[in-house]
Amino acid sequence: MAKRENFTAERVTRFQCEPGRQQSIHWDGKTPGLGLRVTAAGTKSYVFETSLHGKTLRVTIGDTRTWTIGKAQAEATRLNILTDQGIDPRQQRREQAVAAAVAHQAEQQQDLTVGEAWQAYIDARTAKWGERHLRNHQYMTQPGGGKRTRGSRTGESNTIQPGPLHALLSLRLSALDAEVVRDWLEPLAAKTPTQAAQTYRALRAFVAWCADRPEYKALVHADACSRRMARDVLPKAKAKTDCLQREQLATWFQEVRKIGNPVIAVYLQALLLTGARREEMARLRWQDVDFKWQSMTIRDKVEGERTIPLTPYLASLLAGLKRINDTPPPRHRILQGKKIENDLANWKPSEWVFSSPTAKSGRLQEPRINHNKALAAAGLPALTLHGLRRSFGTLTEWVECPAGVVAQIMGHKPSATAEKHYKVRPLDLLRMWHARIEAWTLEQAGIKFKPGKSGLNAVK
Repeated sequence: MAKRENFTAERVTRFQCEPGRQQSIHWDGKTPGLGLRVTAAGTKSYVFETSLHGKTLRVTIGDTRTWTIGKAQAEATRLNILTDQGIDPRQQRREQAVAAAVAHQAEQQQDLTVGEAWQAYIDARTAKWGERHLRNHQYMTQPGGGKRTRGSRTGESNTIQPGPLHALLSLRLSALDAEVVRDWLEPLAAKTPTQAAQTYRALRAFVAWCADRPEYKALVHADACSRRMARDVLPKAKAKTDCLQREQLATWFQEVRKIGNPVIAVYLQALLLTGARREEMARLRWQDVDFKWQSMTIRDKVEGERTIPLTPYLASLLAGLKRINDTPPPRHRILQGKKIENDLANWKPSEWVFSSPTAKSGRLQEPRINHNKALAAAGLPALTLHGLRRSFGTLTEWVECPAGVVAQIMGHKPSATAEKHYKVRPLDLLRMWHARIEAWTLEQAGIKFKPGKSGLNAVK
């Protein structure tokens, strides 16, 4: 072993790396295990070396520019005491580093806001949500500002208002407790009870998600959104009953078929004749429609997708839309009195069955305005688009269609063990009943239609 010399400032400065070597270690004669490592590049640092569990252990203490001789000797003495007790200083350092990292993370999490956790929640759930559901959640937290482009009413501000959850986003997640939620919910429920109920359900789902996540579990108050609060603050939910009656079918079809936009007219009839949800039908693509085998594949929020029959009358309506969709526009068009040439070289048919050239998405977005006008012209009471789905389910009882068939066409979850495990209805069986439902509906509406004249040949 190299000669030991008591470390002094002069000696530490004088120590050099031995020629031909990458590093040399000079040992202190005063403190056992303390050495000065000098590299060929001239870097100097204090080290501690001893034997632990029959193996050589070496620990770097630090650079000579930051560690004085006295501090290095004190640290070497401390390390010597640890190793005499069988403690590995390297493992101790790792444990301290982990503890410091955990403490730092906990400190950062304490400052985590509801808005940051909400964005993580949206990112995690987006793949499992439909487009409209995601859009509703984004609306709840919108900051507001800017001018409305549509939908403003008389006496109402033209400025976009902040979403109902926006006021909570700046709070720390750990501060979102039952008292805060109640103070936020009560004025909202008094002003817009329906919106308050929908937003509260979304907030409760968010809190439950946070409570299941290890990174948020310690911060969130799992009881921030209790069912008791919902009962106390929110208005009691009323079952919706808007539904077309048998005797109203004739006037409804008459006015809906008069709608100038054929896409909207067919879309509304398709909702009534299939019982599909509004977004399920709006997202229908031409690749989902099989005229040859008379079927439609619908993106389903329950099972992912479902295939239902394409009934004759609806097939004829879609065939008409297909012809319109596949027909190129004229070479010229008149816009504000000027003759403008269309870009036919870049034109291509839309992928959407219910397309809309003016919508950003390329498909139908808001058919309610035309539907409400048709209802007013027919003298019918208010009827939502979901009311058309409800009408399908209700009117099927006139033909005594089995409830399981109706549920499978509409995309409802099976409600009995036999339905879940013992009844697998083929498409042909569904078609028999679905065609019967459509024929009865057209008969009540006074529409004369012969299945053989469906117009399917036009799209072959």
